[in-house]
Amino acid sequence: MDFGHTCNRDDVNPLNCNQLTRDGESISEIISAGSVPRKANSWITMDFSVMSILSNGLDWFKVEYDPPLARAVVFGVPIGGHLVVEALLVIAILFLLLQKSYKPPKRPLTEKEIDMLCEEWVPESLIPPLTEEMKYESPVLDSAAGPHTVIDGREVVNFASTNYLGLIGNEKLHESCTAAVEKYGVGSCGPRGFYGTIDVHLDCEERIAKFLGTPDSILYSFGISTMFSAIPALCKKGDIIVADEGVHWAIQNGLHLSRSTIVYFKHNDMESLGNTLEKITRENKRVTKVRRYIVVEAIYQNSGQLAPLDVIVKLKEKYRFRVLLDETNSIGVLGDCGRGLSEHYRIPVEKIDVITAAMGSALATDGGFCTGSVKVVDHQRLGSSGYVFSASLPPYLASAAITAFDILEENPHLITKLKRNITLLLEGLSDLPGLSIASNPQSPLVFLKLKRTTGSFQNDLQLLEDIADLMLKEDSVFVVASKRSTLDKCRLPVGIRITINRCRKSMS
Repeated sequence: MDFGHTCNRDDVNPLNCNQLTRDGESISEIISAGSVPRKANSWITMDFSVMSILSNGLDWFKVEYDPPLARAVVFGVPIGGHLVVEALLVIAILFLLLQKSYKPPKRPLTEKEIDMLCEEWVPESLIPPLTEEMKYESPVLDSAAGPHTVIDGREVVNFASTNYLGLIGNEKLHESCTAAVEKYGVGSCGPRGFYGTIDVHLDCEERIAKFLGTPDSILYSFGISTMFSAIPALCKKGDIIVADEGVHWAIQNGLHLSRSTIVYFKHNDMESLGNTLEKITRENKRVTKVRRYIVVEAIYQNSGQLAPLDVIVKLKEKYRFRVLLDETNSIGVLGDCGRGLSEHYRIPVEKIDVITAAMGSALATDGGFCTGSVKVVDHQRLGSSGYVFSASLPPYLASAAITAFDILEENPHLITKLKRNITLLLEGLSDLPGLSIASNPQSPLVFLKLKRTTGSFQNDLQLLEDIADLMLKEDSVFVVASKRSTLDKCRLPVGIRITINRCRKSMS
């Protein structure tokens, strides 16, 4: 096939295919004459149709959008048809943007529509779905939680209550409570700042400060509220708190409510604490301008370990942090006279900035206290929610706390008996198959954990609960697994918690 012109891709306008000829014939004429093979004929016909459409569109665009006005020159710039189109598009966009958004007309719903919406509405549950774990019911005591108690009509040995000194059932406590009820009644019916302060409250605060050797103290009406009221009162947004990852839930809640910057270190690991303090001091440029705290427990409720207060005080002084120490499980237990962790390590109590404790353990009463400097205490009287807004501690419980401190101070041999029983029990548990002792040898809160984990937190807990239930049914020994709330973020291994008291008969 010989064309009159050669077709060069770079020289020929692809939209004007009629310029290709053979002896004066156009491509369309060649195709209609049937001089091209069938496959080539099909391809050329399709290509030619597309190019014809594009060519016709371009010609129409030139006719419509290249009027004399479009070829005008404005400020030395020639205006082509495409500029006119772009200007029209910009105007259309601005017009649409400036239009008010469409709002459907407002009209009240009909009764039928209201009924339909009510039928479709499903209220969200106020509580999470109940699991089998949540349905677990702990044994109910039919008597006082002394060294021996009654469960389901059967007397058992009680290793579940934190009655470390055996003061539950003490005659002096009973007499003190009876006299207080006869004098003051049962409750105070008002917060401390609103006619709820009774003279026995002031006497109890003075007695606590005198026993621990601190300038002042403050009473709280509920033990667990002491920690999550005192911490937010002293720590605010922007402050830095370095806390042990094993602290119990009340402290966790206080840390959350404080809105401070919380940094956790490995459980009872002083190397981890030192590295954390070093990193915060080095990397935070504002560290010297904000309040900084180290929060630990004297005896950890979730492990039975003792905090090494001597090392903590050295780190505190080196990096200039304050220490907040929870002594819930150590007051009446540690030290020669039961004054807690500071006495145990022979460290002056002035080196500890804030001390908190619940009085429901060794003191066999209720409520809690915070002790420290006068400024620390006075600040809480104005800014602690648990103190300002809660009804004050019932007077008979404050009176019982005073009597408990008196008994403890007059009878230091109670602590000696307790320590002897701790040693005796640990010897008996040293070769227990399948379980190992994870707590400190001086802790009255003995913590047994599995030597070999099942690989699952829930399975470990279920196994430990089965062991505790078996001990209660077959041996009449009441112990509990370290069951935690769904809100508790502590990730330490679970175990069986055994609390020791001074009663020698229970140990035997």
